Amino acid sequence: MIETKGFFTDGAAYERMMGSWSRSAGSVFVDWLDMAPDLRWLDVGCGTGTFTQLLLDIAHPHAVGAVDPSEDQIAFARTTPAAKSVNFQVGTAQSLPFADDSFDVATMALVITFLPEPAKAIAEMKRVVKPGGTIGTYVWDFASGGSPVQPLRAAIEALGVPIAPTSGHQHSIREALGGIFSAAALNQVATRMIEIDVSYPDFDSYWRSQTGLANNVVQYLQKMTAADVERVKMYLREHLPKDQAGRIAYKARASAAKGRVPGT
Repeated sequence: MIETKGFFTDGAAYERMMGSWSRSAGSVFVDWLDMAPDLRWLDVGCGTGTFTQLLLDIAHPHAVGAVDPSEDQIAFARTTPAAKSVNFQVGTAQSLPFADDSFDVATMALVITFLPEPAKAIAEMKRVVKPGGTIGTYVWDFASGGSPVQPLRAAIEALGVPIAPTSGHQHSIREALGGIFSAAALNQVATRMIEIDVSYPDFDSYWRSQTGLANNVVQYLQKMTAADVERVKMYLREHLPKDQAGRIAYKARASAAKGRVPGT
């Protein structure tokens, strides 16, 4: 059995693999939330602080709080420019270390499918957001193959090595997210799909980025023989799409949901 826990501990590797694509999808997500400036935001599951920095750059907040359960990710986040404005804390989505009604907006970027109790996390976000405030989340649509790591997954499976779906990936479906938000008794629940362009200048850049973090897909790769790894590379070289400039280029998709906390 492949171990799927603990692969978000290397902040630098995660940033190389996902940082750029998180920012691309996150920018669309924040625009879609359509919030006024000078609000208090909470970033739940902040990881390396990539999305936190995005909030500082484009949401023009009054203040931002950020929590993540990984001490290594928080340590990395504290080395970023965002740390000058944000108090990065170790904490879990299911038990947020904040008082009721502390924030105007609470967001969760690329996290909800990895939580054992997503409904509890949404309830906690609802608790710490003021009445009339907004809760939102977006996550790669793993269920339909929308993740940026999907081509690597497909290449491994093409060799006859099935990759078991990670527990929680069923929550990545747009309709499932909407259901979780509606069940939390939020008002004005809405969902959307976000599509972004993923690109790399060459195969070596793609390979280093996609295999530098031991996520659930890469863990299968690490158990292969050297010959089978070469077969995976060969498959990818033949099947990865390219644009007119010869760069590796394909689409990734994320599902998003938002809702308002009942009240004024």
